[in-house]
Amino acid sequence: MSAINQSPYNATVIGREEIHADLIILRVRPDAALFDFKPGQFGVLGLEGSAPRIPEAASEDPASEPDKMIRRAYSIASSSVERRYIEFYLTLISSGQLTPRLFALKYGSRVFLGPKASGMFTLDRVAPGKAVVLIATGTGLAPYVSMLRTLLMTETQRKFVILHGARYSWDLGYRGELESLARLRPNFTYIPSITRGDQDPHFHGRTGRIQNVLEAGAIENDAGVELDPAKTDVFLCGNPEMVKVVKEMLTVKGFATGDNKNPGNIHVEEYW
Repeated sequence: MSAINQSPYNATVIGREEIHADLIILRVRPDAALFDFKPGQFGVLGLEGSAPRIPEAASEDPASEPDKMIRRAYSIASSSVERRYIEFYLTLISSGQLTPRLFALKYGSRVFLGPKASGMFTLDRVAPGKAVVLIATGTGLAPYVSMLRTLLMTETQRKFVILHGARYSWDLGYRGELESLARLRPNFTYIPSITRGDQDPHFHGRTGRIQNVLEAGAIENDAGVELDPAKTDVFLCGNPEMVKVVKEMLTVKGFATGDNKNPGNIHVEEYW
């Protein structure tokens, strides 16, 4: 077969779970052996401009070139010991180039998967024994799911906390899994929070923006973890405004982002 006729796709969708219309979990199995990665890293998905888009997507102007591959990086949610597939947690950007096409994928659909994982948003730079507070909004949760799925099997002493914010309870992807993990693992605490509590009366968890929940002492009260830079590292992923405000709050407490020489104790993934 000539190179011209060869498909650019090298992976198959083997799972698609719809959290709701704008949130999906996508499992992709590569044709070849899956690359190694560290929990917290990201992979690359791609589709050609000719790939169909969901009908609800905003009109594309200008239209994507049909034969040009559209690639984007997404944090990996699956465990690094899972070798059958790789999992992504995706939110629909209706005016975007790629997600309206990814949301149109079905079981058996073909897709491009980049050959390697990248990123420094891992636990490598956290000192042994320090507690880890993982703060996210929306699909910024994905790298933390990978961390917990990989590490909670062996890390039985280090304390892990997830503080996850969303608008409504039905936006809290992985909630059932995280609640189960919290019941099974005494060193893990899951704190979900929603901002539209008045419109979601059946949710009985914390409400308010992440920064307000943090200020109210949720980490200390719910998890028994001190926000002390000598004892705890904090990871931030999601809405840039949340990241900015929480970084400022933590800096007042003595936390600092790192550089190449000093890892610091605030770790940030720029999500969009």
